[in-house]
Amino acid sequence: MDPVPPLLVLMLMMMMVMKTIGGRETQTHGERSVYGRSKRYAINPLGHKWTHHNITYRITKFPNTLNVDDTRKAISIAFTKWSDVSPLTFTEVTDANATADITIGFYTFNHTDCWWSPLHPCFDGLNGELAHAFLPPRGEIHFDNHEFWILGKSRFSWKQGVWLNDLVQVAAHEIGHALGLWHSRDPQALMHPNATYTGQRNIAQDDVWGIQRLYGCLDKKRVCDPWARLGFCERRKTFMKKNCPQRCDLCYEPLEAVTTPTPPPANVKIKMVPRGKVVGFRCGTKNPRSPPKVSWYKDGEQILTSIPGYIIMKDRDLRIVANEFNEGIYTCRIHRRGDIVSANSWAIRLKPEQPSNS
Repeated sequence: MDPVPPLLVLMLMMMMVMKTIGGRETQTHGERSVYGRSKRYAINPLGHKWTHHNITYRITKFPNTLNVDDTRKAISIAFTKWSDVSPLTFTEVTDANATADITIGFYTFNHTDCWWSPLHPCFDGLNGELAHAFLPPRGEIHFDNHEFWILGKSRFSWKQGVWLNDLVQVAAHEIGHALGLWHSRDPQALMHPNATYTGQRNIAQDDVWGIQRLYGCLDKKRVCDPWARLGFCERRKTFMKKNCPQRCDLCYEPLEAVTTPTPPPANVKIKMVPRGKVVGFRCGTKNPRSPPKVSWYKDGEQILTSIPGYIIMKDRDLRIVANEFNEGIYTCRIHRRGDIVSANSWAIRLKPEQPSNS
């Protein structure tokens, strides 16, 4: 893969941020897929993930409110939540001079390059934002050191007049982002944007489906074959899903839970475009009497925000850069008074590159 310019890396490594009110994370809402039941989990649209499974991490700066041992314990527990449901392993690197895939630190206000990056906000003091993380391969997780971090469930301290924040829960959520997951629409998921408010601190089934879509799954026991022959895949499904997901074909969503696509609209237009070309779409009539509400989707998943350098969305217009990440079916839906009045789709495919004569 060709190296990416540093400025573009800065723009593309979109951080997933825990925004809070009074120490609690705010909630966002998604829409259902135009092709039926939507996947609730969300993988970053650029497909960024780690290319190896033995991931290392290092804590570069510790919090003021929690001792070193308890901080290490909390972070370790948070990583274990993900290693228990995926083929990933996580090892802490304690040598200050050693490199690590993921670096973790507790900071106040301005830190690293936050003044210069619109996608990397500075921390805002007590309450408000708790933490943010970068997608792979940057691998950074930052916590607000103004917050009161504890090893234990979040609660309000009437004596101190502040929220005591569960480091395990917040770290596990941010680790999900550092592994390549975006926010889930499932309110029971750890990766739901409102997980801090609900107190969800364990990996939910939706989180499992998301992480295994990125990294697959591996059997954790050598005796999976004889267990399967004894019928454990059906009789002890929960046990086997944890220990033998590959042998029992339990890595991903069951068939009844996967989005069942309906045929795309009959007027879908297929465009073959060369790699790197900017493709534009416009949704709706040329001169509407009143501007309609428009929503955009890629392969049935709603596009909620622009991705600098890849996808630009503004009102009725959508522009993409043709590449392997952006191939797919793009659909616009026009809403009026809460009803869908029309939908148009375009299928984008890359033109085969002509072999060079050299």
